[in-house]
Formats: sequence, C-alpha cells, structure tokens
Amino acid sequence: MSVIRLENVTKKYEDAMIFRDIYWKVSQGERIGLIGRNGAGKSTVFKLIMGKEEPTSGKVEVDPEVKIGYFSQFSEMTGSLSVQQELEGCFEQVALIERELQEVGERLGTVTDDSEMDKLLTRQAELFEQMEHLDGWNVSVEINTVLTKLGFNERSRYQPVDELSGGWRNRAALAKMLIEQPDIVLLDEPTNYLDIEGIAWLEQWLYRFKGAMILISHDREFIDKVVTQVIEIENYRFQDYEGNYTDYIRKKKMRKKELDRQFEWEEELLLMESEAIDSRASKKMSKDRLSRQLADNKKRIEPHPVNVLITDIYERLRFPDKLCEVKAIGQTYEDRTIFQNVSFDIQKEDRLVIVGPNGSGKSTLIKVLTGQEKPESGEVIWERGVSYAYFNRMWEELNPKDTVSHAVNTYGLGLDAPRKKVNKFLAMLQFSEMDLSKFIGNLSGGQKARVALAKCLLSGAAVIILDEPTNHLDLMSIQVMEQALIHFPGAVITVSHDRFFIDKIGTKMLTFDPVSGVTEQNL
Repeated sequence: MSVIRLENVTKKYEDAMIFRDIYWKVSQGERIGLIGRNGAGKSTVFKLIMGKEEPTSGKVEVDPEVKIGYFSQFSEMTGSLSVQQELEGCFEQVALIERELQEVGERLGTVTDDSEMDKLLTRQAELFEQMEHLDGWNVSVEINTVLTKLGFNERSRYQPVDELSGGWRNRAALAKMLIEQPDIVLLDEPTNYLDIEGIAWLEQWLYRFKGAMILISHDREFIDKVVTQVIEIENYRFQDYEGNYTDYIRKKKMRKKELDRQFEWEEELLLMESEAIDSRASKKMSKDRLSRQLADNKKRIEPHPVNVLITDIYERLRFPDKLCEVKAIGQTYEDRTIFQNVSFDIQKEDRLVIVGPNGSGKSTLIKVLTGQEKPESGEVIWERGVSYAYFNRMWEELNPKDTVSHAVNTYGLGLDAPRKKVNKFLAMLQFSEMDLSKFIGNLSGGQKARVALAKCLLSGAAVIILDEPTNHLDLMSIQVMEQALIHFPGAVITVSHDRFFIDKIGTKMLTFDPVSGVTEQNL
C-alpha cells in the first residue's frame, strides 16, 4: 500500500520548470535514492511531501496515519537542554510510567492493608505491561547506542545543545530523528558530518528500518548499501531504476547505449533520405557509401571530453619529485594529546587520504600542514618553491563582489589558459553561461563550493589540500573533481569519509586511531 502519491504533479518557479506530469508512489518498506543535478528538484520533492510547498498543478497525497521524519545537512538542534535530555524527552510516556512504577514500589514497601496491596500489585502489573508494549525497558540502551555510534562522548552528550558546534548540533538532530522512530524518513545528505564508523552504523539502522525511506546523497557507497531503487530527475521527468547505485550506473549506461543506437539509426535514415532528395536518382545509399559513412561515424568517437580538457590544461605543469616532509610532529590541546610523532612525506603524484573517527586529529593535521597552527613538536618542511592550494581557505576568501568567470579566469592556470577552455571546465562543474556573470555573493553554498573547487583545481599549485570536499558537492561535480585529481601531476592531500571517493583516487592512507595512533599504508 502506498504512503506517498504524486499524481500528475508539475512544479514551476516563475518561468523555471522543475518537473512536469509526474506520477509516482512510495510504499512502506521501499528504500529510494533520489538523484539528479543541482537544481533538478530533489529538495523540492521533499518540500512537496512535507506540505511546505504546493505543486503548480496535480496532487500530492501523504497517508495521514504515517509519521514523517525529516533530516537535512542543515538540520540543527537548538536549546539549553543537553542532547541526552532532548532524546529522553522523546519518551515522555515511558518516563511517566517509570515514575509511577517507582512510586508504586515505594508504597508496596510500606503498605500493610491487603486490599491496598492488591490494588498496587494490579497497577504494577498494568504498568509492566505498558512498558513491554512500548519497549520502554530498552529506551536508555537505545539512546546510549545512538549517541555513541554518532560520536557523542560523556561530555558532549550532557552539554547544553547551544554550546555545541554546528556539526555536533546537526548530529544531535539526526539522533533525535532516528530515536523518534518515524514511519517514513526523508534524508537529505545525512552522512556529511559523520565519520566512517557512524556511516556504517547508520547503514545498519536503515537496513533494519521497516518503513519507507527517500534519500538524497552524494555518498555513492552509502547509496549503494541502503537503497533498493534509484529515481533520477532528468529532463523534468522521474526515471526509475530498480536496484542500488551500482545497478543504476549499469542500467543507465545500457539505456544510453539504446538511445544512442536509436539516434544513430535515425541519423542514418536522415542521411539516406537527404541523399535520395539530393540525387533524385536513387532511393537508397550504395553499400559502399553506407560503409564509408559508418566508418566516418566511428572515427568521430573521441575520448571523454572531461579527461581531454583536464590533461590539456595540466599539460605544462612541472613539479619536483619531493614536495613536503613531515618530521615527528605532535599536537596537544588542554593537556590532551591529539597525535604525536607523526612522520610522512609527500611525493609528486601521491594521493594521500587521511581517515579516522571524528575528533581524532585529522583536521588538526590539516591546520598544521597549512600553517594555521604550529606543531607542539616536530616540523613541517615544504620544499623550496612548492605551493599548495587549500580548498577551505579558497572558499573563505572568495570575493562576494567578483563574478564566477572573473574569479577563475584571473587566477592560477586561468591566467594563461584560453578563456574558452576555462569556461568549458566551469560548464562541466555545472555553471551555465548565465552563471558565469553572476556575483559570487549571490550564489548558493553549493555553487560557491564549486567556484572554490575550480580555483583549487586550476591553481597551478603543486599540492591540492581538501578537507571533506565531497560534503559540499553534488554527484556530477564530485565525478569531475575525481577526474581532475586523477590526472593532476602534483600531489593531493584529503580528509574524507567518502569510501567511493577514497577507493577511486587514494594511493596512500594515513589512519588516525585513538588506540594505536597514526599509521600509514599504501593503497
């Protein structure tokens, strides 16, 4: 039975069409991944389901009996209560029963009248039954499990929520949504602030979840693990693919081949018809002419344009073999050792991935490498003349009064590369011709991230440093970034929890472990 239904739904913003004539239903137990380019309408689907927006035409129906849980990368809990108190507040009925059970227990210890004792015992049995029905005995275990798996330690779970950072308030909001046990979960980039352990636990939670799930995510391995159906919003329509992300890629490739084949035959028919009209003498091409035409078509097949463009832009970059050496560095905060005696070097073409639990010191290491902090011990030695481009700093330093085109074309490789090539690269990062003349101050957060990424990739620096870069990008932008990083002749240092991204670009891994310390391995 369907719990969400979209019937002949069209959605427009002024003159901009988002999608049209959509028929779609979601049933209990379905786990759906919603994908598409930025602006395709993924978040709009959630707004329609939650009733925050109305369709331009058509009808959106949600079963009134179901409870919807919504979480986005921008969800943040607020207030003076602690996270622990907020989650305990979700079980108010259980708390009332527990208090009454305590009162009954105390009275049973003092009562002498048999009739009164019978009443108390009967009431106690009723309360026990209610607790069983609500699974109330496991509430404290559930709360502890959720908070532990999402990275909350004894200190952070009892801190007032308003004293937590934005990332921790975001995680607190996710914990509360999960603990409330909704019938439908709408998840918009839920993995952004989670480490690999937290993501793995969330995968297991969703695997056990019996309700319906609709997921928007850039994390391809996460999508692969938790969805059973992919809906791609493309050309204002919903294209349905059964299976997970891997199945989607294979099936879309096959579908594209079928469309290309269909187009190829249409093109051949048009060419034949044109020949027939021009010559007025023959009704079809000769076999020789058709063979030549097909051979010419095959010659027109080119390598992937992303790779051609990137290798062309990077063609003249030259870097020394050794770029940086890190010697026995250590760092402490408030008498707490973050890491110690960490040594490694960065060579040309290294792709160093830094992984580990939240709070283990990954971002601190990046701050030390980029000079934001001085190590308490040891040293970082950059080779003479070697420069680096740091994504987060590039983003922070974007000039809001600059245009997209000017910001990228007047920096690094953009100064010498033909403007047409740079703008084509920006087009691959989904900047339209109209977008190029927009002021950076008027862009969305995701668009600003893509400008910063473009500046990093085209900086001409020997080392590109990225801290959780996939958090801020959509799938297509991530794929362009990956191709650029693969072909980049310098080195890449990145902190990431995106396993698909790590597997695709990583050549070395630096693992931060609270018990065993920092270890390095080749991938």
